[in-house]
Amino acid sequence: MSPTEPAPVRKTIPHVDFALDDLDSDEERYFDFYRKVAVHEDMLVPLAEHHDGPNSYYVLFDRAATWGPGMPQVLAVHVQRDQEKRTFSFEQAPLPLPAMAQSWLIHRGCPPDAIGLDPELGPPPADEATRALERRLVRDGDRYAMNYSYTSDDPDDMVIVVVLQTQDEHTPSPFRVVVEEVDTETWTHTLREGGFDTAGEALQWCDDRLTGEAGLLPPVRPAATASRSAGVAKAAAPRPSGRSR
Repeated sequence: MSPTEPAPVRKTIPHVDFALDDLDSDEERYFDFYRKVAVHEDMLVPLAEHHDGPNSYYVLFDRAATWGPGMPQVLAVHVQRDQEKRTFSFEQAPLPLPAMAQSWLIHRGCPPDAIGLDPELGPPPADEATRALERRLVRDGDRYAMNYSYTSDDPDDMVIVVVLQTQDEHTPSPFRVVVEEVDTETWTHTLREGGFDTAGEALQWCDDRLTGEAGLLPPVRPAATASRSAGVAKAAAPRPSGRSR
């Protein structure tokens, strides 16, 4: 969801400050941080950030990522500073959805109630179903591994598809497809989830959605009605190469 799109009310888009100028880290670490995070610093929009002593947590929208078709446009960054040694370390992860970035940071020590998204940046949730699924992704994101994602910022069909694989092989519908769609007329977004038994089925649904041929998402099967054999995840299909719309 792009903070660069017009919205009815919008404050000035803020800039990110990593506050590393006074730290004398080694050259290799600075280069690694520049290459992975700060290379497009002027294109990074902080959707959320929290600072707690030596730790800083950022959910960033990368406006430069739109140049790479299908690439995740959200960047989660955790910076740790050692003021006595005047050095820093960092972790980063490009992710397709802000809720996934929030979850990633929370599981690296960020207080859950301190990394809320700026409501004036990006389209707000369209309904309670979207808000509920986002809360669950933030809370339970560590239970899933990302298998595949594709972000389309086509103004006629702004959509993000994500395939998640549960870490528990006995969970019903072990592969989940999460779909975010933006309504450019109302400037809101919806988030929906479907359940699949195999990675191949989930990936095929994503391909069909990106070409406008997908049917409704199949529901996630409840644990109480899932058979033990159906709950065993099959081997994940290799990520297809050269995917494009």
